Amino acid sequence: MSVTVKKKVILDGQAMNRALVRVAHEIVERNKGVDNVVLVGIRTRGVPLAKRIAKEIEAIENVKLPVGSLDITLYRDDLSTLAYNPVIHGTEIRF
Repeated sequence: MSVTVKKKVILDGQAMNRALVRVAHEIVERNKGVDNVVLVGIRTRGVPLAKRIAKEIEAIENVKLPVGSLDITLYRDDLSTLAYNPVIHGTEIRF
């Protein structure tokens, strides 16, 4: 017997873009600009998100923000369920 799981779309593409623009504006407003602002995404899915937010901020402020990545593999609470030999991608924060 197969079970059908109903999926619900929380954010479609347009809604996701609006949310990213809103987050970018919030970052700019709360920091009163982008001086001394950098973005660091947690590997793996946070890195593309940080890059997309940086792209939106660049469109708003005409300033390219540094974007780094942080690998938290060894600090995850579900590490034992991932694998016996987790792959470490490394942290890249070169600013």
